[in-house]
Amino acid sequence: MLSRIQFFPIGLFGAIMGWSGLVISYQMAHELLMLPALVYQVMLFITLGLFTLFTLTYTAKLFLKFQAVKNEFNHPIALNFFPTISISLLLISVMLKDLFPEIGEPIWFIGAAMQLVFTIVIINRWIHHDTWEIVHATPAWFIPVVGNVVAPLGAVAYGYTELGWFFFSIGITFWLVLKAIVMYRLIFHPFLQPVLIPTLFIFIAPPAVGFLSYVELNNYQLDNFAHVLYYAALFITLLLFAQGKRFINVPFAVSWWAYSFPIAAITSASFLMYELTANKSFGYIASFFIAFLTALIVHLTLRTLIGAFNKEICQPPKH
Repeated sequence: MLSRIQFFPIGLFGAIMGWSGLVISYQMAHELLMLPALVYQVMLFITLGLFTLFTLTYTAKLFLKFQAVKNEFNHPIALNFFPTISISLLLISVMLKDLFPEIGEPIWFIGAAMQLVFTIVIINRWIHHDTWEIVHATPAWFIPVVGNVVAPLGAVAYGYTELGWFFFSIGITFWLVLKAIVMYRLIFHPFLQPVLIPTLFIFIAPPAVGFLSYVELNNYQLDNFAHVLYYAALFITLLLFAQGKRFINVPFAVSWWAYSFPIAAITSASFLMYELTANKSFGYIASFFIAFLTALIVHLTLRTLIGAFNKEICQPPKH
């Protein structure tokens, strides 16, 4: 067991993001479609259980196999998955804001502080290096800085609107910069390794979560910029769905979880559009996405459990 702990991947916290996104989507479906509250409440406790398990496991790795953690942090791709921990905390705080706000608020502060530290440290690592190349740029680079757009979802609920604008400004401006860099890498350089292909879905998350955060910061006013963010996210989703065969053929890896949170983000964004416009088309879109998201999370969870049982994960990387 000890030998496998050192190979517990930081990217597995992406599963927490996916489950959290599923819970938030079902919370919105409960309010708008009258789905039973028990459904998302059960999912919430599953998510909290998984987060506790992963956190304890990675903490054990930190203390028992520190060099393995250090190697991940020095890796040009794995480095960008460390903020999945802080983003998970921010999402958990959003899940808890109605049921247990007294618990959710300190969790939000911890997640926001961690996210800010990760952002500063990782941007510094990007700038001051002598070994990284353009092929190391992948959609996973969005996670450290664009992940800041998640913070306003809890900031407004807990009464820290100015902090919400602070984090939103970081995430939305760096999204535009990094999108240009990653698109350049994808178009003019060799395509992603198969294990990284699922990370293309991360392109959906910045505009989709940006839309959710912007509308909340803007007192639920659906202005022109909000429309731009939502439709950008919807187009990217359609673009990726049109390439379905490419994704279906990707061999199983922990990176499959990169499909989950972006789909959850466009699901919640579609529910919010339905709420604000009362346009049934958005209700149908949201219903389709939540059905797809549910099937996806179930599949990913079962496939990950099978992979763990068959020792396909938490193993030395294959070269």
